[in-house]
Amino acid sequence: MTPEQIAAAGKPVILDLGDGFSKCPSTLRRARQLGISGWAFYISGRAGALGDVRAETAAAAIGFVAPDAVADGWDAAVRVLRPAEVAAASLVECCRWGAQELAVQPGAERLAGLLERAVAAADASGMPLFAAWRAMPLPDLSPGARSAVGLRLLREHFTGAYLLAVRAAGMTPLEAVLAGPEGEAGAVAYGWPPPYPPVGPLVRRRLWAEAVTNRLTAPAFAALGPAGGAELVELLHRTRAGLAG
Repeated sequence: MTPEQIAAAGKPVILDLGDGFSKCPSTLRRARQLGISGWAFYISGRAGALGDVRAETAAAAIGFVAPDAVADGWDAAVRVLRPAEVAAASLVECCRWGAQELAVQPGAERLAGLLERAVAAADASGMPLFAAWRAMPLPDLSPGARSAVGLRLLREHFTGAYLLAVRAAGMTPLEAVLAGPEGEAGAVAYGWPPPYPPVGPLVRRRLWAEAVTNRLTAPAFAALGPAGGAELVELLHRTRAGLAG
C-alpha cells in the first residue's frame, strides 16, 4: 500500500474511534462533575489545548463547527474553568476509555506503537489543534490509553488537513459539511443555521478536498513503510470490529 492508500483506508476508522471516548457515559458524567454541559466539555476539551484563547480563535481552529456554537460552549466552560483544565480532564477521559475498551482488544500494544510512530512523523504545519494536542504529556502510558490518544491525535491531524484542503478547494467549512455524507443534518448538528446553499455544485470540490487530505496526511503513514501501514489498517479495522462486537 502507498502512504496515500493507507491514509484513505485508515481514515474512516480513525475518525470514528478517535472520538469514541466522547460518547462514553463516563465522559459525560465527568462533564457534569466539572459543572459544565456535555457540549461545553466537548468544545473546550478539544480547543482548550490551545490555552486561554478567545472563542473566535477556538472556532477558527475547529473549523467545521459554527462559530456561534463554538462560542456558546467555550464561553460557558470559561465561566467555570480555564480551557487548559478542561482539556486535561478530556485527555484523562480519553485515556480511561482506552484503558477500558482498547486494552482488551488483540494487538493493543502493537496498535499503540504504530499509531505513535505515525503521530511523531506527521507534519503539523497549519494544524494548530493537532500540534497542541501532540505537545500534551500523557497521564497514562498503558497500551490502551496510548492507542486512544494516538487515535485522537490522528483524528485531529485528518480534520486539520481536511480543513486546509476544503479552503484550498474554495469551499467554506459549512459547504464542506453540507456536501458530506451527513448533509443538512450534519450542518444542524454542528450549529449552522439554515438557509443552506445548494449542494450539487459542491460535491466535486469535496471529493477533490478528500483526495488532497489523503496527500497531506500521507507522510505520517510513510514512516511506517508499506508493511507497517498495511498492518495498521488491519489492526484498526479489527479493533473497530471488536468494539462493535
